[in-house]
Amino acid sequence: MRFRAASHLRRPSEFTRIRSEGRRYQCGGFVLWAANRPEDAIAEAGPRAGFVASKAAVGNAVVRNRAKRRLREVFRNHQNLVSPRSDLILQARRSLNGLEYAEIEKRFLKACADLFPASASS
Repeated sequence: MRFRAASHLRRPSEFTRIRSEGRRYQCGGFVLWAANRPEDAIAEAGPRAGFVASKAAVGNAVVRNRAKRRLREVFRNHQNLVSPRSDLILQARRSLNGLEYAEIEKRFLKACADLFPASASS
């Protein structure tokens, strides 16, 4: 499944809303924030996601970009497990690049099962 441009979070106000209204789930190498889109928002097809890796928390540009690539790939492969009206932020931590891809995937799947039980069963 493709990760289309319409599926990206872009505005700082969207990130702020998700962090203030959403639920936080600690996944070890990353933090997942999830919130439902407001009722008056345009109904896009599927969930949207934003990826964050700060210099202070993760490291230099090479390390940050690798962390975000890995998180994007996990989301792209498993976005069908996320509620279609949801917005997510995946925030990388320094330990993310020390994890195997399969472990990152396993942690994302567990977070999705806990946050979106109805979507995970279908």
